[in-house]
Amino acid sequence: MAISSNVSEFLGKIQSGVKPNMFLVDLQFPANHPDNPQGDEKDLVDLLCKSAGIPAANMGVVEVPFRGRVVKIAGDRTFDNWSVTFINDRDMKIRSFMERWLETLNSHEGNVSDLFLPNNGSGYTADLKVKQLERDGNANGTVIREYTFKDAFPTSVSQIDLAYDANDQIEDFTVDFQYQYWEVLSSGTGTSNNLSVEG
Repeated sequence: MAISSNVSEFLGKIQSGVKPNMFLVDLQFPANHPDNPQGDEKDLVDLLCKSAGIPAANMGVVEVPFRGRVVKIAGDRTFDNWSVTFINDRDMKIRSFMERWLETLNSHEGNVSDLFLPNNGSGYTADLKVKQLERDGNANGTVIREYTFKDAFPTSVSQIDLAYDANDQIEDFTVDFQYQYWEVLSSGTGTSNNLSVEG
């Protein structure tokens, strides 16, 4: 197939493109989280998400030696951590929510787990979402594609660096989440197609 160098044809294909700064996260918390954020506090968590990511799709490979060659066979699926960076709010509420979530998994001094079951709803996991938006006439942007991270929980909250020479900056920190698998909902064509990718 010949590829045209015509600018109009190129613009017709790419249209407005997809912009990495047009996204929205929807972070749920376990129902039994000690400070389960609701209302304005929940909106604050979603609003001050500085960066996130669309998940990778990874497939392991089984390498089988055969007569001087290596034959490759599809192996098992793996899932990377999902990292989310937050702007640190004035009252450090978001960081507190994440620290308390980790505390329910394993307390600092007592070495106990208040939420010791992984089941979604009554345990320590929750479903998290990231939505790719399109900049259009919709005030909030139209959702092009939506990923749901099933049964997710945090595994680390990064340190915040402090320094006398850190001028003209606002603090941020990163939270790493583990999850069982992700699902995708595509609505770019006006129809929704569910794709569940499980381990």
